[in-house]
Amino acid sequence: KTELMSHGLVPEEFGGDTMVIEVSAKEKTNLDKLQETILLQAEVMELKANADRRASGSVIESRVDRGRGAVATLLVQSGTLKVGDLIVAGGSYGRVRALVNDKGLEIETAGPSVPVEVLGLDMPPEAGDEFAVVENEKSARDITQYRREKEKKRVSLASAKSVDQLFAIAGKTSAREFAVIVKSDVHGSAEAIIGSMNKFNGEEVKVRVIHSGVGAINESDITLAQATGAMLVAFNVRPTPKAKELAAAQKVEIRYYSIIYNVIDDIKAALSGLLSPERRENFIGYAEIREVFNITKYGKVAGCMITEGIVKRGAKVRLLRENVVIHEGTLKTLKRFKDEVKEVKSGFECGMAFENYEDIRAGDVIECFEIQEFARQVEARDPKADAKAEAKNEEASEA
Repeated sequence: KTELMSHGLVPEEFGGDTMVIEVSAKEKTNLDKLQETILLQAEVMELKANADRRASGSVIESRVDRGRGAVATLLVQSGTLKVGDLIVAGGSYGRVRALVNDKGLEIETAGPSVPVEVLGLDMPPEAGDEFAVVENEKSARDITQYRREKEKKRVSLASAKSVDQLFAIAGKTSAREFAVIVKSDVHGSAEAIIGSMNKFNGEEVKVRVIHSGVGAINESDITLAQATGAMLVAFNVRPTPKAKELAAAQKVEIRYYSIIYNVIDDIKAALSGLLSPERRENFIGYAEIREVFNITKYGKVAGCMITEGIVKRGAKVRLLRENVVIHEGTLKTLKRFKDEVKEVKSGFECGMAFENYEDIRAGDVIECFEIQEFARQVEARDPKADAKAEAKNEEASEA
């Protein structure tokens, strides 16, 4: 309930106007109360629908079934849907061959507020699309043709960019992209996967969904994955025999999943691998230069006393003169007497020479440090929170 409030939904018991019913389909608790509350709310709000008109409503889900073709779950919101009606749903159309209710029984008509599975569409529509009954097949073809052409233009504008545009985009953003192709059994699963992926998009890394669809993985999916280097996610679907052969020949890896959380975990791990590691400086020790010697083989060598910590050969060093950094580099040599050593501890004397630098004087201090790298993890972002933060920043800048 607290999480609901972060989305602007305040429960009634917290002083808001959002009705909340605690239900469990597994334990079958409060299901009757949920139904009663919905009916009561509908009566209070005077929600009514005209059943004596052509049916219209929304697409809840869609999929491709072997033997039955495209199957769409529709919610009739007004009018009455009948077997034989010609319907347009998003970019697909077809004549209703059969209506199946929520109990799996075939029915002849479906009125307002009735969810039904519809057989007869030429392709699965997108979840969330609106559907409506049309007069004739010519109208249905014209509407769907217009919608499909509009979608093709949108996709082509988004994907077909010139080389100059690509370089311009690369110059504006430094984010690394992780390309993904998603195929699932139903549209709802694909939308949930893509929505969860997009939450990880940030300034450094982002997911780019090249293509998503419903049904088995086909040869064009394999070709697209091979050409773009995209990860192919198969959620509750499998490739066709020809697609499987093509994937093996082109060495395209297909990741199979049946749980959305597993998909998200793998995407998160992949994006984390694209993040540049966090670099932290770890102080090791100080050395004071007591004397400077000119040696033919090494050039200028500093005779030092380790005053704190240790000094390691190959470590990063800074040369401090009166507490001001005048050089940063690496140690070329570290010696105890005539022997090259790996490290020298506090309280011991040693000889040091810098890589490509010889402006050293007695009294200078050498600071020795290491750079450690730590792997970073991507975190899910809240789009609403980001929008609020941007709005606050704009208000502050205007003020």
